[in-house]
Amino acid sequence: MSMVKVMLPGEQVQVPQDSTLAQVAEQLAPGAVAARLNGELVDLTHPLDQDAKVEFITVASPEGLEILRHSTAHVMAQAVRRLFPGARLAIGPAIENGFYYDFDVPEPFSPDDLTRIEEEMEGIIKADLPFKRQELDKGKALGLFAGEEYKEELIEELPDESVTIYSQGEFVDLCRGPHLPGTGHIKAFKLVNVAGAYWRGDSSRPMLQRIYGVAFPTQEELAEHLYMLEEAAKRDHRRLGRELDLFSIHEEGPGFPFFHPKGMVLRNLLEDFWREEHAKRGYKEIQTPIILSEQLWRQSGHWDHYQENMYFTKIDDAAYAIKPMNCPGAMLVYKERLHSYREFPLRLAEMGLVHRHELSGVLHGLMRVRCFTQDDAHIFMLPSQIKDEIMGIIDLVDYIYRQVFGFEYRVELSTRPENSMGSDEVWERATTALQEALKSRQMEFTVNEGDGAFYGPKIDFHLRDCLGRTWQCGTIQLDFLMPERFDLVYVGEDGERHRPVMIHRVVLGSIERFIGILIEHYAGAFPLWLAPVQVRLLAVGERHSEYVLGLEKKLSGCGIRVESDVRSEKVGYKIRDAQMQQVPYMIVVGDKEVESGMLSVRHRRQGDLGVMSVDEFVQRVEKESRSKQGD
Repeated sequence: MSMVKVMLPGEQVQVPQDSTLAQVAEQLAPGAVAARLNGELVDLTHPLDQDAKVEFITVASPEGLEILRHSTAHVMAQAVRRLFPGARLAIGPAIENGFYYDFDVPEPFSPDDLTRIEEEMEGIIKADLPFKRQELDKGKALGLFAGEEYKEELIEELPDESVTIYSQGEFVDLCRGPHLPGTGHIKAFKLVNVAGAYWRGDSSRPMLQRIYGVAFPTQEELAEHLYMLEEAAKRDHRRLGRELDLFSIHEEGPGFPFFHPKGMVLRNLLEDFWREEHAKRGYKEIQTPIILSEQLWRQSGHWDHYQENMYFTKIDDAAYAIKPMNCPGAMLVYKERLHSYREFPLRLAEMGLVHRHELSGVLHGLMRVRCFTQDDAHIFMLPSQIKDEIMGIIDLVDYIYRQVFGFEYRVELSTRPENSMGSDEVWERATTALQEALKSRQMEFTVNEGDGAFYGPKIDFHLRDCLGRTWQCGTIQLDFLMPERFDLVYVGEDGERHRPVMIHRVVLGSIERFIGILIEHYAGAFPLWLAPVQVRLLAVGERHSEYVLGLEKKLSGCGIRVESDVRSEKVGYKIRDAQMQQVPYMIVVGDKEVESGMLSVRHRRQGDLGVMSVDEFVQRVEKESRSKQGD
């Protein structure tokens, strides 16, 4: 009997030639669901016809989880076809934490439909149907999927003449795999919702029904994830935005948020904090127009590389664009006069309102909008100052994310994209400078190939909220190209003119989006310094109203954001309402308080704090606000 060598991590074994990976795994890796064979992910049914390097994959690994979720998507599609025989299949990939599958059906799926589909999936899983791989030529594949227009389109576009399909039971799907050995390996899943999705993300193509699901190796992990989803729903910034009267979105302006008075208090506090911190670090604030000439956007490169995301208008028969970014305006400010090297680094900051065209299907509260305010800055400097400036920005990001708001974060270095401007030499120089700054700061980072801006590489900061979700907010983009395109110069120490280096950077990213993140992170219970209303005064009875309104005026004069509740309601109701509105402090005013002039103070988390004088309470609020700490 001929034998082949199988080189596993840490050991080497010999097995009969043409043994399957499943047969080897049965002895050496009983929990395996797939394998990496000579570096390529394959099913366990793959035969070993020659010596090979093998690494077995379990569902505990990232690759194994993706295989589990992709296989669950196939099971869901099989269940849908059984229950809705006329459903036409589109695509069904694995995604973070789960999977989805797109279907073309006459009527949208209902919640009851999802329950029926789940029950059918349970039956398929219980049957433990094996996943079988098969290769066909394009002609046979097109014949097999005749009438399935979405599959036909995908097959026609495949570059190879060989097409891979998978089947389990009566169900067949177009797929490159790999998959689980059988449906019985699926242990924990849940269908979570259904949404509309255009075929291939194109609004001119058919609208399909997309069913989302989640899948995990164990029921415990699934239960934990479902709890997090439930908690996320409670923290949804769109719901809390309405309940706390912070902002709204209207049909008359989809993607254009309206901030209410309390939302404006929160926004202004955030912007005031931003201005204070930037002033400390030597930034000078500017403001540039929202509408600028088309020629400017051609010069900057946005016309060639970003035009599909822009809005346009005409003024006096001339073409203009509504700015999607602030950088060209900052460069016009820089060019207003000749600068000396002694002024560098020159840090120009701007709270700039920008507009970007987003498809209606991706709009989401404050998280994905069509107009937003970037906390932008453009720094002009000498090449010798690059490293120190980048490290200074990283320090600012770390202070705001970690120390002020308590966010952990991770860092990505995004490199040259396909639609970029400039030479290889310039890109290599810029990318190396960013890498060196990160290494000097001893920061761990991953490389995100091809995701840089069209004019330069960038460092992206992904903050993590209290539910473990990540949000890309801050970014640092190093740019040697825009100064060239706008002919920016400075007078050097030698008296000659030279080209400055430029950094584009944001810390909060989008003010609107950052507010949405804060709403969800704090579940609306903002730390005292950010709370739109810091104190609510609760009159026990109508006879206490006059005293309460006088006390409101006194506390307001001390710089405290305070409001009074003098409604004809029971005090218990007023306390519950203030807690629902996430007001940090409540002061109950009855006969005793009026007579003594003392305050009976309650805290939204700590409950009754007892009695204190007005001065003691004011000092407490001022100290807590200065600390910028939460409850």
